[in-house]
Amino acid sequence: MSKLTATATCTAYCATVEKTGESVCHALLVRRIARMASLVTDLAVRLVTARWNTADLDVLASGVGLDGRALPSKGWMALRRLGWGVSPEPGVYACDRVLRCAQEQAARAMRFTLHRRRLMAAIVATWPRNPRARTPAEWVALRAVLPDGVMAAEVRNRTRQIRAYRDEHGGVLPGDLTELEEPPGVAAQIVLAAADRQLVTLERTGQRSARLRVRLPLVEAPACRRDWAWHVLSIALPPTVGPEAKLCAPTLWVKNGRVRVDLPFQTPIDFAPATGHLTACGFDWGLNTLLTGTAARLADGRIISDGRPLTYDATGISAKLHRLRAKREHLAAKRQHQETLVAGITPADPRCTQLAAACKVLGVEHERVCARIRNLNHALAWSAARWAVDQAVATGTTVIYLEDLATLEARGRRGGANARLSGQVRGQIAEAIRHLAAKHTIAVVTVPARGTSKYCPRCGQGTSVLRHCPAPDRLAERGWAWAWCPGCGLSCDRDQTAAERIVARGLLGQHATRTHRTTGTRTIGKAVEGNVVRARRPRKATRAARRARRTRTDLHPRPAARDRSKSGPTPKRPTRAAKNTKNNVMTSSRVPDRRTVPAPSPQGSGQRPAGHAPQPGRHQPNRTGHVRNSHHRTGFHHAQATPVLTLTEHGSSQARPRPPELPDPFREPQRIQDAVEVARSAGVGRGRRDGDGRAEHHADDRGGEPRAGS
Repeated sequence: MSKLTATATCTAYCATVEKTGESVCHALLVRRIARMASLVTDLAVRLVTARWNTADLDVLASGVGLDGRALPSKGWMALRRLGWGVSPEPGVYACDRVLRCAQEQAARAMRFTLHRRRLMAAIVATWPRNPRARTPAEWVALRAVLPDGVMAAEVRNRTRQIRAYRDEHGGVLPGDLTELEEPPGVAAQIVLAAADRQLVTLERTGQRSARLRVRLPLVEAPACRRDWAWHVLSIALPPTVGPEAKLCAPTLWVKNGRVRVDLPFQTPIDFAPATGHLTACGFDWGLNTLLTGTAARLADGRIISDGRPLTYDATGISAKLHRLRAKREHLAAKRQHQETLVAGITPADPRCTQLAAACKVLGVEHERVCARIRNLNHALAWSAARWAVDQAVATGTTVIYLEDLATLEARGRRGGANARLSGQVRGQIAEAIRHLAAKHTIAVVTVPARGTSKYCPRCGQGTSVLRHCPAPDRLAERGWAWAWCPGCGLSCDRDQTAAERIVARGLLGQHATRTHRTTGTRTIGKAVEGNVVRARRPRKATRAARRARRTRTDLHPRPAARDRSKSGPTPKRPTRAAKNTKNNVMTSSRVPDRRTVPAPSPQGSGQRPAGHAPQPGRHQPNRTGHVRNSHHRTGFHHAQATPVLTLTEHGSSQARPRPPELPDPFREPQRIQDAVEVARSAGVGRGRRDGDGRAEHHADDRGGEPRAGS
């Protein structure tokens, strides 16, 4: 057994002073928590600023205290062992537990900068001749000294930062991170995990409620112990916190005039082994789709796949994000222009007030657009992660293999909107898949990404190079979407071939799986190649075929011959168009006497959803403003994904529970034609089936999944 740690964001609306029974309204509670958060933040900022130098960072990075012992994992204990104390301003009283919270925040901020410090030192030590384009030898030298888990995007961003510093200081490289950056900021929050029962207590009062006791200041500047009092806060727990979850000390902060309570909780889960897997799902970070996967099994050293592609297409959401990013850049440029105009005039100028007000409005709008982008990215990441884990659960696999993001970076001039989107949310999707898969005892392992789309999964083994073309009927042209092998004739989607090679590398190289001691992430460092054989499951006979076999009749009987014998006189048929004298309109026997008129405009339909314009014909909006076929109304909040089909036994249409032993998802007759779709198949919100049999899911840019892990 192991524990899965997650965080649920709750809201506290009121409190009660424990000693006097006084009821504290929401506005007063917000002010008191904001006072304590401001006090803790000021102490942490003073401590970080005082220790922001090379000597103190070297001592903290060594991991050894003044007494020669290793520094503990808790930040406040590590700083106290180093002798880094902090005290409040004269005339302000704060107990020792409040100082612990400040030291914990300062330690977390400084330890986080140590990673950037090691990364900067590695880049400076192997500074390339041309920082804009490193040679393969320079990349090898840099990878040898980089910390574990560093992605190419981090290297590129830090290189750009160091290059700007060098250009500004006459070609001199920075000697330490303290020369390159200012002291890190500290968030205005109260980390109660560093305190004990003298400052905070937490107990569960029901399946959906908890009771939080915390000492808060009663005045702006508490001068003695009597200015602090115990407050009791009632917290409503979200449904994601199960009855078996263990609640931990929360973090308090104020946002938009509300008291937010970040409540960590631990749920017991079964341990997912790193090796010994026979069935797996592999997912590729695709160019045409956000995620493309396939299921396969290991049998006698061979990789057998069912050949069914699993796709999650977020092209519509990518277009929406692209529009929001363009709007964000436009607002940022306008705000910068307004600030330049304000700086060029005197405060006595009457235009200064108008420009300052306009600049403030642009800043608020810019923050709103940034929040929409963050929310939509968060919703999309959890939607794709849910879909991937549901596919793995439905196929009965025990491990999910992903491409290692540390060795993956988009190259070339790929202007697709989904390519830009995937670089933003891949890390969030990987973390969400790890969290959701742990609940189902499914391991998540990353494999090397190099060469997955280059070689053939059927006959390649690293030698047969695929040809990429736009479509299967345009093999002579160069493109990205389709892959064709000249050796064996394989012709399928490019991302599907990559997914098959990913699952093959994972199953064949699972003996080399390594688990990171700190983060717990599992990685396969060496690529083991192997061919993939496709074996589709035979479909179950339909009801008509079973009836024909039982009654010994022809499944598709020939229709009876038409009796063409003459049994009566031939009816009179007009040979020329008759004239309707009443309306003076020419009519015919082949055309009904009706006139086509324009359809009435929809009344009260409101604004059409964002997306592509409706096509003429049967896809036009009806009188209620809805399109008859929802598949053709691909708005920016729609994601097309492969439906999640569960495997059933003996022709039953009910989803079977997952057995304790390892299932074989490739024996017949497990896949049936009317397989049920798993609830929550892939959507943030509700999903539905369109006319083509694909599942359509919706992601709302105003919110989405609760905080990561909830």
